Amino acid sequence: MNRFKISALALLLPLCGVTQAEQTSPLTLGASVAYVQSPYKGGQDRYLPLPVINYESDSFWLRTLQGGYYLWKDQQDQLSVTLAGSAQRYDPDDNDLGAMKGLDERHMTLMGGLEYRHIAEWGIVRTNLLGDVLGKSDGIVWDLTYLYRFEFGDFSVAPGIGATWTSANQNRYYYGVSSHESAHTGIRRYQPDDSWSPYLELSANYRLTERWNTSVYARYTRLADEIKDSPMVDTDSQLTTWAGISYSF
Repeated sequence: MNRFKISALALLLPLCGVTQAEQTSPLTLGASVAYVQSPYKGGQDRYLPLPVINYESDSFWLRTLQGGYYLWKDQQDQLSVTLAGSAQRYDPDDNDLGAMKGLDERHMTLMGGLEYRHIAEWGIVRTNLLGDVLGKSDGIVWDLTYLYRFEFGDFSVAPGIGATWTSANQNRYYYGVSSHESAHTGIRRYQPDDSWSPYLELSANYRLTERWNTSVYARYTRLADEIKDSPMVDTDSQLTTWAGISYSF
């Protein structure tokens, strides 16, 4: 995971392909692979193998890179304190461009905050507000999504639409260029403000047997102007996909 670069908190989403509304077994284990398109100039797209580790109880939950403790939980509403590993980073040693190789490294971090989910007949609202607890970026990220789940026997699909707000500190750490970096590399200085990035997502699940389940997930993000205008970035969008298989105990 050291060399994995990602520009959004996509891996904080339900990578297992099983939402709280769907999970009927307390423990699910499996294997998966994620693909993330790099937004950086000279960056390389990455494939990352990930374990599927899901656990659900009345007080605690775990979804691969994210876990939390319920403050409130019923059939419609769940509110929890959560910690999530963020794979977002920039490693100049992985870059193919000379000037980009002279920039400082941006590190992965741990995000903490609150997550809320409301489940109704008209759809699912999912939101979380997370801040950097390790002091790498001192940034804050707010994600808000609406999904509607369709059932077709053993197959289900949930299209969704949402947006991610990132604070100025978050954007400046991962996409900004300091005066020192500019003088060293010749890349223009850049200090972005906070921003909104809208996205579309789609998750699908197929139950092979009573215990075996396959899942796929995709998110297409339209990067905010504050991000795509960065001299570090050479794209206006980003695609993240994930596929896995799991066994419920």
